[in-house]
Amino acid sequence: MNGETGAGTAAGTATGTAMETGTATGPGTSTATGAVRAAGPAARAGRRVRRRVAAVLVLCAALASVPLAGAVAVPAAPYAPADGGKPTVQLSQKEAGKGGSLTVTGRGWRPKALLTLLICGQNMIGGTNACANGEGRAVTTDAHGAFHKRLPVAEPPKPCPCVVHVATVTGEAADADAAFKVAGHPVAPLPREGAGGRLTVLAQPRLAGSSGLLTWFGAPAQRELTLTVGNLGSAPARDPVFQVGTSHGVFAAEWEEQQWRGTVPAGKKAEVRLPVELPAGAHGDYLVSLEYGGKVLAEQPWGVGRPWGVTLFWVLLCVVVPTAVFRIGMAVVDRVRPRRAGGTRRHTAGRTDQAAGTRAAGRRRGEAGTGSRIGNRTASSTDGPGTPGDSAALPWFTPDTAPSTTTSTERPTSKGSA
Repeated sequence: MNGETGAGTAAGTATGTAMETGTATGPGTSTATGAVRAAGPAARAGRRVRRRVAAVLVLCAALASVPLAGAVAVPAAPYAPADGGKPTVQLSQKEAGKGGSLTVTGRGWRPKALLTLLICGQNMIGGTNACANGEGRAVTTDAHGAFHKRLPVAEPPKPCPCVVHVATVTGEAADADAAFKVAGHPVAPLPREGAGGRLTVLAQPRLAGSSGLLTWFGAPAQRELTLTVGNLGSAPARDPVFQVGTSHGVFAAEWEEQQWRGTVPAGKKAEVRLPVELPAGAHGDYLVSLEYGGKVLAEQPWGVGRPWGVTLFWVLLCVVVPTAVFRIGMAVVDRVRPRRAGGTRRHTAGRTDQAAGTRAAGRRRGEAGTGSRIGNRTASSTDGPGTPGDSAALPWFTPDTAPSTTTSTERPTSKGSA
């Protein structure tokens, strides 16, 4: 019995343990359950480790992207001028025919500057007169002083050697040239320098003079270009002929020949004064250029004020003309509209009396009294002391001219009589 009791106790203990753990009792069941229970915490620990590793990787990626974004946000360094501070120009091709195009790239220019791009012949020694101005292009540099522009190929008025000339329009003067060959365009040697003196500008030119009252009303603005020139040649320059040009905005300059009376000895200098005049009504920013021997010696900006007198004249004209037309129209209306009764009688008093007499003469004899009464009434109303010619005049009387009651032909009735 003791043996049976011990066996039963062991079986009950095993069964109770299995029930507590929630597993089926059977051969090998307890061993598998224990393995699963032991593997559960290890799996959960592995998942926690993987989550932590993933979070660390995400954090590292975020920290690595911060310097990259900062590096992208930093603006690039501005273009540095090359060749000792002078702006440069580069061409996409060195030769092209008429009708084609090329790309012009520049750097080292002033930021936000307006530039003109031209194809010029004879290396532009004759100024813009040697350029294809009608086929030129304008471009504005970016914040770093660079630009990128396509330029159509055109034949300049002068033979090659040709260049692509880039120059500023306003502000500080700057220019640059790049050699270019126009296919099919004639080529000729450059003109030789004259045997006379070689003049150059030694001092900054200036415009002397001021505008008068007539300029305020649209008269041509006039100045005197004064500059000091020196003769670098071996021969004196006698009565040199200069080209004075004025340009407005992006338009080409209009040149005018002016001869300076005098002689500049070799190796000497002299002060030259040349008159400059703009068209009537001109205003805005102008550029005065001086050219000698096919070379531009100097350029001087000139700001011309607006002729406000012309504006005032047009404003007054727009006010005075309508007022005058209105007054003339009112006078015409006053002439053609019908007169009032009083005005008509005042102007035609004689004709009225004559017409009344005619009508009275034409009536029958029985109506003569009526005509005379009408005539007397008209005469009394006309000749009364009231206002002359007033058709509505009443018979007002003064005390001396009032009619007496004793002159009446009718006898007064006695009191109480019928």
